Amino acid sequence: MSEPVIRPYHSSDREQVRRICYLTGYLGDPADWFWRDQESFADMFSGYYTDLEPESALVVEVGGEVSGYLLGCVDSRRAWNPGVVAARHALRRGLAFRPSTARIYWRSITDLVHDLLSGQGTLAPFEDERYPAHLHIDLLPVARGMGVGARLVRRWLEELTAKGVPGCHLETILENTAAVAFFEAVGFRPAGRNLPIPGWRTPDGRRHHSQVMVQDLGRDRGEH
Repeated sequence: MSEPVIRPYHSSDREQVRRICYLTGYLGDPADWFWRDQESFADMFSGYYTDLEPESALVVEVGGEVSGYLLGCVDSRRAWNPGVVAARHALRRGLAFRPSTARIYWRSITDLVHDLLSGQGTLAPFEDERYPAHLHIDLLPVARGMGVGARLVRRWLEELTAKGVPGCHLETILENTAAVAFFEAVGFRPAGRNLPIPGWRTPDGRRHHSQVMVQDLGRDRGEH
């Protein structure tokens, strides 16, 4: 197998990035078992980065084919809220009433009401001026196990440091223990409460929870 190549994102990579987003959308596995609409899923989780902040995106090629990416955002206040994107698709394309997606739409609404009434708190975008940047990283199986993920993260953090960004955060799923361990290995640490994610379930029906992780950069790196 040829050596993986990391390079900046090009506009010609867009469709492959969207495809990877969907193929890795559930804990690194395909999202098609619970969300059978690739267009809306890719819009929610990759659209902002490819369309409005492509300069912060990196891709990895294996054997000449894009097989993974890191999608970054320097100022998270600018990024799209996936929930708003989902609502837009529901209104414009009727996804809340299509058999392939309706279940998770209505389950999300039910979960939001339940969490609010039970006092658990509702999941909201992470905001902390110490960690304004964030990232998403996904790799197809062919790109895993070669240290590519760590290289992507280090390169992104180096770019942020060079720009004087004080810190970076990310959000993953608490139950995805492999992802949590990976991010800890590249310098992130858990932060905040683990709130349930509206609509998201395991195949056997258990709820998933959000895990925010942060890393300090620049001169204050390592100071908590």
